[in-house]
Amino acid sequence: MRSPFLDRAERGPVLADGAVGTLLYERGVPYGGCFDVLNLKDRALVGSVHRDYLAAGAELITTNTFGANRVRLAEFGLQDAVRDINLQGAKVARDAREVSGRTAFVAGSVGPILRPLTEEHRESEGQLRAAFREQAEALLEGGADVIALETFSDLDEIRIAIEAARAVCELPIIAQMTFGDDGYTLEGHAPEEVAERLQFFGADLVGINCSVGPQNTLDTVQRMLAVGVRRVAAQPNAGLPSRQGQHFVYISGPAYFADYAKKFVDAGVGLVGGCCGTTPAHIAAMAAALNEARPLVRPSVQQSFPPPAPKTEASRGEVAPTRLAEAIRQGEFIVSVELDPPKGLNPTKVLDGAQMLAERGVRFVNVADSPMARVRMSALSMAKLIQDCADVETIIHFTTRDRNLMALQSELIGAHAMGVRNVLALTGDPPTLGDYPDATGVWDVDSIGLVGTLSRLNAGVDRAGRAVGAHANFCIGCAVDPTAEDLEEHIDRFWRKLEAGAHFVMSQPLYDIDALHTFLDRVGPLPVPFLLGVLPLQSFKHADYMHNEVPGIRVPEGVRRAMHDAGSSGMSEGIRLAQHFVDAAQDRVQGIYLMPSFGRYEQCAEVIDALDSSRRPGSAQSSNPVDQHVKAAPVRSADRS
Repeated sequence: MRSPFLDRAERGPVLADGAVGTLLYERGVPYGGCFDVLNLKDRALVGSVHRDYLAAGAELITTNTFGANRVRLAEFGLQDAVRDINLQGAKVARDAREVSGRTAFVAGSVGPILRPLTEEHRESEGQLRAAFREQAEALLEGGADVIALETFSDLDEIRIAIEAARAVCELPIIAQMTFGDDGYTLEGHAPEEVAERLQFFGADLVGINCSVGPQNTLDTVQRMLAVGVRRVAAQPNAGLPSRQGQHFVYISGPAYFADYAKKFVDAGVGLVGGCCGTTPAHIAAMAAALNEARPLVRPSVQQSFPPPAPKTEASRGEVAPTRLAEAIRQGEFIVSVELDPPKGLNPTKVLDGAQMLAERGVRFVNVADSPMARVRMSALSMAKLIQDCADVETIIHFTTRDRNLMALQSELIGAHAMGVRNVLALTGDPPTLGDYPDATGVWDVDSIGLVGTLSRLNAGVDRAGRAVGAHANFCIGCAVDPTAEDLEEHIDRFWRKLEAGAHFVMSQPLYDIDALHTFLDRVGPLPVPFLLGVLPLQSFKHADYMHNEVPGIRVPEGVRRAMHDAGSSGMSEGIRLAQHFVDAAQDRVQGIYLMPSFGRYEQCAEVIDALDSSRRPGSAQSSNPVDQHVKAAPVRSADRS
């Protein structure tokens, strides 16, 4: 499976963050306590550290989970909280990335368990392996992009950690050891030996972190690079600490680190960052230096927008059909990928995802409308930004939860004027599920009423029958859940949406081909295209969670068993299962609607790459066409059950 992180590393040096513990300490967390439990008790504090590093220009942030293994947590009576602390640690980092809107990777931090100077406390290899495996599995479940093994001093222990991580996931592994000022590990291993053995153990990047300051670190990584190791990482401390009053002070400043960042890159280092004593100021200085010296290192992006397009017939009121409407009319097999708007002000990461998908041939992307009732950038704003910056057309999700009938119609008229005219009509998740459980849902109309409102706008009038100046040209979608518990009632509502004027339908994620056949046989021939929802699974735990905890999702036992048996190859198996499911279903559906987990758009691209050539994005569908011309769907016959 392709790794976006390794793809990025191939294009030039990656800038990592600095110390997490140092900043938590500076912000009032005392040494001697459990930093890792803050992922549960003070998510805002931990998130602020990640956001500061992202703002400084870091492309990789490490989770606050360095000591979150069973053995270390037992010192605080938290040995049973391993999964929660690591999973939430990854989620806090991912949330910070989403709020920042920046394109960055989340590295799940895993620290050593052994205390080299206290032989009596050394755990058995089996205990170590189980502890590392448990931690890596939880970080994977939380959505980490990389596993970062940090500050190890024992080669046998880091070997066990690499093997344990490989046993549960396919994520890239960064393996870093710590060295003394003599250039050797505490056990006397030279940098050359460490680099070769870490690479042999299966690490994707090898290197040094913590230890001493930049100067000795540079000497060490040069010795590693001399033996032909391909990717090397360097994350030194900010010199040696000294105690001043109640605080530890590190003497190496940002300017010094900026100078050494260029030296690391000139030597051939592929990942640079900081460890103890380094702060966002150090990372910002390094970012500025690297951006000047190595243009391939991406700076923090402030999105620029193209000048306004010249006036067209559509902008003068003569509205052409959308690309999606034309694709439906021509019988194309439609492929769309969902993008979630950011939780914060910066849309860069989502725009990068849209651009990547466009380069892979994707022509349509769905833009969600605050799913799970959680606050995100408005779907309409995000859709407009995407269409301005990438050669894709958006399908905007539009719920009736947040808007009364006046606001609903006003926004739709505005969306039409901005060229956002593919609309998936949804009722919306109740506010009780989200960030503001006391917020009031509106629901002047439901999704059926919204489809009807869009149809009336297409006829040139609003809900009250007043003219809106011209006939709109919305391409209207609706949703369906083929595995709904109350299937009879659900099918009845589905047909009412079609009768109200829907032009296409998108399903909830499905994993069971028999459930799809049963539903399609039950409803009979459809007058509109049916786009099959596909959400690639990441791991057995992801499959188990989807099946048992997400309403409307059913993952068959055979699929869950396959994900379980896949072990560390869960991501690849999830893609393979999605490809197999699409292949089995594509003669009965007119398109697919892909939903990535954790923003892993590249997995959706791999599913698309496996499509039959006649069903690749933009290809005319050679079989199973739908007689649909983007107009109100015909009313079902009286004898249709």
